[in-house]
Amino acid sequence: MSDIKSLLEKLSNAHGISGREGSVQKIVEGEIAPYVDEVSLDALGNLIASKKGDKPSIMIEAHADEIGLMVSHIDERGFIYFIKIGGWFDQTLLNQRVIVHSGSGAVIGVIGSKPPHFMKAEDKKKIVEAKDMFVDVGCGSQKEVEDLGISVGTPISIDRTFAPMYRDMVTGKAFDDRAGLVVMVEAMKRTKSTSSIYAVATVQEEVGLKGAKMTAFGLNPDIAISADVSPCGDYPGIEKPNVHLEVGKGPIIVVADGSGRGFIATHRVVEWLVDAANELDIMIQLDASDGGTTDASAIFITRSGIPTGSIGVPTRYIHSPVEVLSLGDIDKAADLMARALEIAPKYFGR
Repeated sequence: MSDIKSLLEKLSNAHGISGREGSVQKIVEGEIAPYVDEVSLDALGNLIASKKGDKPSIMIEAHADEIGLMVSHIDERGFIYFIKIGGWFDQTLLNQRVIVHSGSGAVIGVIGSKPPHFMKAEDKKKIVEAKDMFVDVGCGSQKEVEDLGISVGTPISIDRTFAPMYRDMVTGKAFDDRAGLVVMVEAMKRTKSTSSIYAVATVQEEVGLKGAKMTAFGLNPDIAISADVSPCGDYPGIEKPNVHLEVGKGPIIVVADGSGRGFIATHRVVEWLVDAANELDIMIQLDASDGGTTDASAIFITRSGIPTGSIGVPTRYIHSPVEVLSLGDIDKAADLMARALEIAPKYFGR
């Protein structure tokens, strides 16, 4: 699994908040190009890697963007205020070190707020909200900040790097959804499918599933598979019935999410993915949740409907800079996707 570890580390350490995914797309292009016939970028930055073949045409996808921040104001003393790009839990932001991606290069900063020394007793009991935080890059004036190439709209990402843990466990930022990108790339390397395949690294998933909507409409595939991370319940603070999803117990096949307001897989799609897992003797986990959703929920209602499967990599602490997962789960998810591509004509042949 050294290739998986190396690619995940490269992608996790790259920076690409929603709408600014270019550096991530370059990595994906370099990895996937040898296994497809053509790679292109559309007008908004979705990467589409096409492999010619027979029916059915299949779109596989994972999103390239990560949650982050964006400069909204610079005050006269040189402190930078920001908006959140994507779904942050505000407590995870405070006192993080960040990278401000200025026009002249990376600028290191820290997220600060009013110190507890100057708070009243009742204020210390309250959660500090993102609107009361700021980024300090060490400057003493607005002009000094602007001279660094920082302005309103400059992207900001968390300064955190990939690290190995015990056994095959690893931690890092943006596993949501760089892990899905690894699954997609590895599946393209491994599959012997003769179908036409569009491997897509989508943009702006974290802010409205936008890239998936665009590409699914434009490509109009017969079927699709989305690869993303899935929250699991194998650590303190999680109550039943969510504890059955565990890291290290294999990929997750999502039957439904968002209590059905998001994605609901058809019976035929679930049968297809489960049969692929059974053929490979891969342990899988089925999930029907009331939480968030993924690109799958945008793809399957595109045009007149696209049968869509959703494969999840179980991940702890999603939407934080310290996400944790098992490389073995990524490996098995890639095998599952690769085999599903091969047997797709049996289920969706035309």
